[in-house]
Amino acid sequence: MATIRQIAEKAGVSPATVSRILNNDSTLSVAEETRIRVFSVAEELHYTKKGNNDKAAFKMGILQWFSAEEEQRDDYYLKARQGIEDYCIRNSISIIRAYRSDANYREVISSLDGLICVGKFSVKETKELLESCNNVIFVDMAVDSRDVSTLTIDFRTAAKEALYYLKALGHEKIAYIGGLEYASGTEAIEDSRKKEYLAFMKKHKFSTEGLIREDQFSTASGYEMMNNILDEKVSVTAVFAASDAIAYGVLRSIKEHKMSVPKDISVIGINDSEMSRFSEPALTTMHAPVYEMGQHSANLVYAMSRLSIKTPLKAHLYCELVERESCGKVKK
Repeated sequence: MATIRQIAEKAGVSPATVSRILNNDSTLSVAEETRIRVFSVAEELHYTKKGNNDKAAFKMGILQWFSAEEEQRDDYYLKARQGIEDYCIRNSISIIRAYRSDANYREVISSLDGLICVGKFSVKETKELLESCNNVIFVDMAVDSRDVSTLTIDFRTAAKEALYYLKALGHEKIAYIGGLEYASGTEAIEDSRKKEYLAFMKKHKFSTEGLIREDQFSTASGYEMMNNILDEKVSVTAVFAASDAIAYGVLRSIKEHKMSVPKDISVIGINDSEMSRFSEPALTTMHAPVYEMGQHSANLVYAMSRLSIKTPLKAHLYCELVERESCGKVKK
């Protein structure tokens, strides 16, 4: 088993700092990037805290609906997983990971004490997963049924705030560039960001003609979709991107078309990923507490099991506007 000193050497911090981070010392002032790095190294080295046999016996499952490759294209789900795993490491909880694409994932999750399902699952899959484990929560998936516990980010309100922010800057010709998601490959999932965009544009009598593009939640896809809008000479003064990953592609496309952000076109994203501070220009975005969502989900599943809570719950976390350099007043 790894030692505190080994973790410290690999993470580039002192053993004392590692110890305080792993013991969740609230008096320690340290950058969030450092905290996450320490937990990631601890997980990589299979570190387990001593003297906590009760929690060590608890087996927490993480079932991911997306592939490892998809996780790398957009760090949204990566941050959610890190939040879950960091909570488990801090509390000496055993982690069992599986992907929906794994042929044996049902067998893997059959002996768990708790299960966190991350992503979008079909109605049939949801029913099967609830039957496979007594303590299950679905993360980033809205489910109407009262029998299902869910924890989500409130993207509807985030979209509304982002759009009103653009409107306050004088923008009316606002494009929506988003992604498409499916449960089980064919079951389309309604995107609350797009739904709010359509409602907003209709309410203010702003035209959406030629301003909507949807494909994948990736930088490459955002780049191609914005290319399509600009190549077709669509009149647009602002872009509401459904994710930061998409927004980065939008920024690249605008630059290659010899236009300037925000002088010619303003761009706003959703997520507040680490790279949003370093894009050119720095991306204005809605901060989504995805890492915290992961931590909350792990805490809820653990509490449900230990306290024998059977009543399902539904909770959502709010986003906050982070103003940087990619939005400005509409060009006169």
